[in-house]
Amino acid sequence: MEVTAEPVLYQKLLLWEQSLEPEEEKENVSEPLVPNPWRSQDSSGKVGVRPGVWAQLIAALLLLVVGFSLATWQLHTRGSSTENFGSGAPQPSGHSHHPGVYHHGAIISPAATCSHLGQELLVAGGNVVDAGVGAALCLAVVHPHATGLGAMFWGLFHNGSSGNSTALTSGPAQTLAPGLGMPSGLPTLRLLHTRFGRLPWPRLLVGPSTLAQEGFLVDMPLARALAAQGTKGLCPLLCHTDGTPLGFGARATNPKLADVLRRAALAPTPDFAKDALLSLLARDLGLEGSSAEPTPALEPALQLPLAEGVLFTTPSPSAGPELLALLEAALQSTGTHPDPCPPPLKATVTPMSSVLATVDSSGSVLLLTSSLNSSFGSRHLSPSTGVLLSNLVAKPAISTWSCPLILRGSPYDTEADVLGLVASGTPAVASVMTRALISHLAEPQTQAHHQAQQGPTESPSTCGQGTVLQVAAHSEHAHVSSVPSGCCPFQGF
Repeated sequence: MEVTAEPVLYQKLLLWEQSLEPEEEKENVSEPLVPNPWRSQDSSGKVGVRPGVWAQLIAALLLLVVGFSLATWQLHTRGSSTENFGSGAPQPSGHSHHPGVYHHGAIISPAATCSHLGQELLVAGGNVVDAGVGAALCLAVVHPHATGLGAMFWGLFHNGSSGNSTALTSGPAQTLAPGLGMPSGLPTLRLLHTRFGRLPWPRLLVGPSTLAQEGFLVDMPLARALAAQGTKGLCPLLCHTDGTPLGFGARATNPKLADVLRRAALAPTPDFAKDALLSLLARDLGLEGSSAEPTPALEPALQLPLAEGVLFTTPSPSAGPELLALLEAALQSTGTHPDPCPPPLKATVTPMSSVLATVDSSGSVLLLTSSLNSSFGSRHLSPSTGVLLSNLVAKPAISTWSCPLILRGSPYDTEADVLGLVASGTPAVASVMTRALISHLAEPQTQAHHQAQQGPTESPSTCGQGTVLQVAAHSEHAHVSSVPSGCCPFQGF
């Protein structure tokens, strides 16, 4: 079913780029330190001063002090106007924000580098799709254990201007070679950007290609994955010369992946970039050619009307239909009162996945989730492309790790609140999402604003269930949070 492109409308804003790391964000009360214009002055120098000159001397000193005070005040006012979230004038006295609350837009992802890159794209005039796609390409470089160009992607985009939601699908899993999944990341993200993005496509690949070429620092999630899973199939990309895995803080490069990203940026059409990547992979694998190719698509999101608004999620073969069934059953049996934590799902393997979310104050939201299936996927590193291929090869398999969810308030209210949830790190994503939404709906209306700031109320450590990212548009502000708190860095402006 063809989805009509609908642009996201934005007001022209003066932008301010936040430089603090998420862990160090404080309440945004501007308290600049300026010299005290009323400090004591050295007025000695009695030598040579005649009594008739005292009145003139005192008047001159007073004029000097007043002039200095006015100059300092003007400098302070100008400095403050550039520090108040890009507003043209200082904020009202006492106006402050909790961490994760922004005037215009925000992004949250598993890597600080990628959250910062997404913020830069927002500040550059991009929309939530630009920021999300750019951050996803960044994660493909710095988190090869969880995602990459060889991964399968699902997404959910809500247009705050029209109120419509669109699902992004990679299509059914396909096999490139025995045990190796068809890479679909690049064409899937390119399709999403072509339809809904604002910035030029090459602009989104500048940051990721630079990281791959010049190097990035191994962060804690990647270091833990390397320590737990070993380096089989990953050298020399993620290994020291002696074959031991790179540790936290070590620098890694992937120049072959940088070449792929640069070619993708310059490709005249999406098909050209896709074919170039597949031809290199086929050469590495000794294949004559492959009749299969990625089949990403954009289609209307599944909907479930609720008393609180309309719920949107992704269609099959994601876990979206399962999520809607669980929600309907839960609301009919318990209403908006969450049951105790669900029993852990008996599964031998927890799918490795990566999630991110972007939001703006107008109510536009993008949720992205991707997976290589196992940690580091198939562990087959293409020497010509630097791409790790997935081991997602079963066509009828349901992507149980994917069911992003968006709740929009009254469809008749153009300024209704919007809530987005996406989870990872558990084989029971649909159950975790159901409980997170029921907990949100159980909050009294008077606590809605507090809930948007604090995120889902139930800690996954209590239920033993992965990570939940929450974004919301509320009272003309963008909100981001996560459970567990602090697991995923966020940036905004």
